[in-house]
Amino acid sequence: MPYRRIVTEPSLTQTWWLAHPVPLGRMLLGRRRGAGDPTYRLEGVGDRARHWRGLRTPDGPAALVLHQDRDGLVHGEAWGPGARWALDSVPRLLGQLDDPSGFVPDHPVLAEAARVVGEVRLGGGGLVMEAMVPAIIEQKVTGQEAFAGFRRLVRRYGERAPGPHETLFVQPAPETLRQVPSWEWLRMPVDPARSRAVVTAARVADSLERTIGLPGEEVERRLTSLPGIGVWTAAEVRQRAHGDPDAVSFGDYHIAKDVGWAIEGRPWDDDEMAAFLERFRPHRGRVVALLGIIGARRPRRGPRMAPRVHLPR
Repeated sequence: MPYRRIVTEPSLTQTWWLAHPVPLGRMLLGRRRGAGDPTYRLEGVGDRARHWRGLRTPDGPAALVLHQDRDGLVHGEAWGPGARWALDSVPRLLGQLDDPSGFVPDHPVLAEAARVVGEVRLGGGGLVMEAMVPAIIEQKVTGQEAFAGFRRLVRRYGERAPGPHETLFVQPAPETLRQVPSWEWLRMPVDPARSRAVVTAARVADSLERTIGLPGEEVERRLTSLPGIGVWTAAEVRQRAHGDPDAVSFGDYHIAKDVGWAIEGRPWDDDEMAAFLERFRPHRGRVVALLGIIGARRPRRGPRMAPRVHLPR
């Protein structure tokens, strides 16, 4: 394989029997920022695929690869200074610390979805900046533009992950993000509003990482106190980093419309979605995740939104 090389660096390995069985791909693929995400590589297809992730852990960079065998066992291998942290994070990442008790899908659509899907477990990566940076870059732009901007940022200012995978990268360190010149952000292209928000978050990165384990409302309060971080971005971070089952991405272009279509056969706005979800606290995000798993989306009609062309490339 072209990305393999001889590696003398030792690795750590671990195998998990999951007390709460989950499909590995379903738990992990939502963390990939587009098919070209340099921090996430997929090797193979289907249930036996190997998922590679480049991580910047509290102990340093790490590469982590996970795959699941036919018996449901999850096998992991990790390299680098953060290898032990990466392996220790896997149970939380795979929703084994999530608590869905108290979630009652008391609507016919949700009840049928729960019957088909089974118990929905939500995982948290435990790394706030890992979730924060791409979420900011995805603000108010098309997916195509956002994924391209994140990809260019990682390739220009990140670093190659430890271990054998030649094309796996780790996101830039906060101190590196703080030093990226304004004109370089524009070349990626990331406009000044988003680049300022990334730099602001990078300046308080240590404080942001300490929000892991705090109640969701407190996490939202702290995140949205930063300029350029709104409810949508905070929810995206709460979902991916904290594994918060109550976090809902209000303000998203698609989510309210899709939830409304699934429940009532017509697109909703955020207010209508909020009213419907209120009775499901503290599992509002679990409702949205359940509908997403069964593919409950409104029909997509018409041309897609075109990416902006007035920023330098």
